Amino acid sequence: MDQERLSFLALHLTPGIGDYLVKQLVSYCGSADQVFKTPKGKLLKVPGIGAVSAGAIKTGNMFHKAEKEYKKAEAEDVEILFFTDKKYPSRLKSIEDAPSLLYFKGNANLNHPKTIGIVGTRQATSYGKEMVEKLIEDLVPHSPFIVSGLAYGIDIHAHKQSVKYNLPTLGVLGSGIDVIYPAAHKETAKKMLEHGGLLTENSFGTKPDAHNFPARNRIIAGMCDALVVVEAAEKGGALITAEIANSYNKDVFAFPGSIGQTYSDGCNKLIKINKANLLTSVKDIEYIMNWSTENTSLKKEVVIPLDLNQFEPDEQKVIGLLLEKNAPMMIDELSWQTSISPSMLASLLLNLEFKNIVQSLPGKLFKLRK
Repeated sequence: MDQERLSFLALHLTPGIGDYLVKQLVSYCGSADQVFKTPKGKLLKVPGIGAVSAGAIKTGNMFHKAEKEYKKAEAEDVEILFFTDKKYPSRLKSIEDAPSLLYFKGNANLNHPKTIGIVGTRQATSYGKEMVEKLIEDLVPHSPFIVSGLAYGIDIHAHKQSVKYNLPTLGVLGSGIDVIYPAAHKETAKKMLEHGGLLTENSFGTKPDAHNFPARNRIIAGMCDALVVVEAAEKGGALITAEIANSYNKDVFAFPGSIGQTYSDGCNKLIKINKANLLTSVKDIEYIMNWSTENTSLKKEVVIPLDLNQFEPDEQKVIGLLLEKNAPMMIDELSWQTSISPSMLASLLLNLEFKNIVQSLPGKLFKLRK
């Protein structure tokens, strides 16, 4: 068992150490394993770490639980993805409160080039279901990744329609990966594993307690390029998710509904106060997101018309990395892999756009122009 990964999981499981502090500690100490080897006095110098947290780390009590968690993951065919892993959703890396680790089961590409979140009320009406069906059918040419929360109503209908049209779909859980909630959706969840998957930040056995769901909603909001609210009351989980998505500078869309209908009030309000784009058909998403159906595959042959030697050293790093990946990349991942600060990288990418070498895409993604 890899000691660094075991240490990362043990740190994540340590009481009082949340996602932000896990990342702080790993950054400060250089690795998760080194966190446990660092003297208590030095740990206390890390911003946010007090005597209780430092003491909890130094006991190392969570290693036994971490080992059990790893064995459980292997037995259940579950991947534990750390914030530093390449497979970790790159869109989540750009948000401050991103989970430090995720439990994933399935075969989906968590860094799919086009990702749509679909949320709504648990008490979906026939109108809401009809809107979901029409939207997903019309999205098929884009082959998007559909993300939702596996809940009753709009969520499960979005998953079922995605399965119907063979679109990859991800259910983000407010429980452990081994606790499917509601249990009535186990069969759909099983089908989703064949062409999609399940994702959670909660350890095995975590019950679907109410406080887990707002946290779950931030993952849905963080993972998508665009969030679609189909039906929602003025208060509820869908509106919370839309609020979070707006705070992450994501594009939010809402289907309008009849005046006076409870589950249209939330959507109509989002549109009225300019917190959601009016959505009447998939063309609205295509226009706002600048989505074309011409080229939807991840891998396309890229030809650089100029010799790399004609570019500055930092430009060569970026072009070389994009050429190697041969797929769109998030600015945060580019910054991390090239060791260029985000502010310098933003200026560099803009310059490469002016030179017609790099193209910016929705969701803060960048790729080389063909």
